[in-house]
Amino acid sequence: MHKLSILRPTLVLFAALTLAAGVVYPLAVTGAAQALFPAQANGSLVMRDGKPVGSALIGQNFSDPKHFWGRPSATAPMAYNGVASGGSNQGPLNPALLEAVKARVEALRAADPGNTAPVPVDLVTASSSGLDPHISPAAARYQVARVARARGLPAEAVAALVEQNVERPWLPIIGAPVVNVLRLNLALDATHGS
Repeated sequence: MHKLSILRPTLVLFAALTLAAGVVYPLAVTGAAQALFPAQANGSLVMRDGKPVGSALIGQNFSDPKHFWGRPSATAPMAYNGVASGGSNQGPLNPALLEAVKARVEALRAADPGNTAPVPVDLVTASSSGLDPHISPAAARYQVARVARARGLPAEAVAALVEQNVERPWLPIIGAPVVNVLRLNLALDATHGS
């Protein structure tokens, strides 16, 4: 009889906590997120012609010379795989990382042989998540001549579009300016055709 008197309150407490933590709390948080931050709660989707073309939070693999290229991705089995978020785990003294960076620099130089500017580090190194959708304004500016030439546009027009797409942090002490590569490429396509 003593065991049954302990079992009943235990089961009631278990059911109450399961209901509170497993149903009420998730519904409250989801409802608040949908009411206060609907775009973020639904994946920060980027739309084009009413259809989602990606997320502002996950990079995409652009390789066409007519588009700006993002940071390299170390996710497997394909680049920017949101299921396999993670870096390469290669340290700065790892010969494999040095070879990968060297190959990426050579690829950038081959794509734009006239560009003698220093290659921004974020164009040749992956982020720790492998999903970074942003590059630095310097990395976007580095690519202006290649993109302009590939599209037959004046470099000034492409450079102006880059400057229009620089996202500045709300508080400068919290972050650095960045450029969302997907949004920049969509703006480029909308302004100057794909």
